[in-house]
Amino acid sequence: MTAAFMDLVDVTIVNVAIPSIQKDTGATFASIQWITAGYALAFAAGLITGGRLGDIHGRKKLFLIGMTGFTVASALCGFAANPEMLVASRILQGAMASLMVPQVLSIIHATFPAEERGKVFGMFGAVIGLGAVSGPILGALLTEWNLFGLEWRPIFLINLPVGIAGLILGARFISESKAPKALKLDLVGVALVTLGLLMLLYPLTRGRELGWPLWGYLSMVGSLVVFGALVAYERVKARRDGSPLVELSLFRVKSFAAGIAVQLTFGIVMGIFFLVWTLYMQIGLGWSALRAGLTGIPFSIAMSAAAGMSVQALVPRFGRKVLQAGALITALGMLVYIWEAHHFGTDIAPWQMALPLVVLGIGMGLIVAPLTDAVLSEVPQEHAGSASGLINTVQQMGNALGLGLVSVVFFGSISDNLALSDIGPAFSTAFQHSLWVVAGVCAVIFIGMFLLPAKPKQHLEGGASDEVPADAPKEPALTP
Repeated sequence: MTAAFMDLVDVTIVNVAIPSIQKDTGATFASIQWITAGYALAFAAGLITGGRLGDIHGRKKLFLIGMTGFTVASALCGFAANPEMLVASRILQGAMASLMVPQVLSIIHATFPAEERGKVFGMFGAVIGLGAVSGPILGALLTEWNLFGLEWRPIFLINLPVGIAGLILGARFISESKAPKALKLDLVGVALVTLGLLMLLYPLTRGRELGWPLWGYLSMVGSLVVFGALVAYERVKARRDGSPLVELSLFRVKSFAAGIAVQLTFGIVMGIFFLVWTLYMQIGLGWSALRAGLTGIPFSIAMSAAAGMSVQALVPRFGRKVLQAGALITALGMLVYIWEAHHFGTDIAPWQMALPLVVLGIGMGLIVAPLTDAVLSEVPQEHAGSASGLINTVQQMGNALGLGLVSVVFFGSISDNLALSDIGPAFSTAFQHSLWVVAGVCAVIFIGMFLLPAKPKQHLEGGASDEVPADAPKEPALTP
């Protein structure tokens, strides 16, 4: 949970501090883009490989290696002497996160019996809700406080005590586990999946500020060719030695295949909403980073509470209807927000946003934790790492697609030459237009959820995990 929280906070905390970083280091606009994009690209490109490495060499071992590297990289970011060092450290930080984060779901899946996983995924969803909104608030506070005259640097240095605590607790309490069948690392698969993801995500991440060049579109189309080659090679690899990087047999599990599709679409919702929401408040309404961050507290509380309640109390009784209710409630929250943004205009106050934010928090909370549970519920234990890496990768791809679509659904409705007095109304209109699109995507998610199992497998059967942690004590055989 510490690792999941650190990653989510680190993804969002940097955006708030970018003006301070640029002023202090003299970073160019390209360098500033790489400070955020470098982390996301390294993280997304390494997730599937990180998950498989955990299956092969031990999930606890990879978790501790990833957390150690993430903590060291955070220190390098905090003490960076120039923009180039900061960019390199952020790329390293993303790479280490790709070793650490996939192990979170794998360790949960391998450690806990099926009937107990719901409670843990409820906690996981609550942590996601807390981390998603805590980042901007922490970033704003740490930057404005200017602790010890360090300006922006504490946003990275705060990871040091958290990382050290996570390492101590992880070494003490996490049980080691790995795939029961010996696997080998598929180096050709690693190269193909990394190349394909970079060809897809790099143009999406940087396309808008580069003016959507032709090579970007060619790269994204070319990524489909690379992914096709990956599928063909992985099939051959599976027949040859049974150790492919991407276990294609997972997609024959209906709940996994459907869940991955829903996860991708939900990632698009998150990618669009959180960015346009930030732009609307900080640029359109002219609010400070701290005011905008504090406005998100009702969302964070509602999402955390709904995530915890959904898996523990609601899903065992109502199954996928809980996720479908989440999609409809999220769409309702978008519609309420659209009405308020139109009705109150640029005079809207933070307290007036509380209602739609609470509704949105409840809706997203009802999806985020049960969805992970549903996707993994029927996955064989030996492929837990590969499945977890795929889940995280698809979510990152969805976020990147959402961020890419912002240039169309948000900036596409804003004129290039706005007078100062027109910025607020223009951003408000663009925000409303974006939320209409997101509400429509939520309707697609609702329909897609019919492909999920009516109830996750563990709630039907209540079976226990068939994988024994490597360091679990052996029980003596019982005789009559």
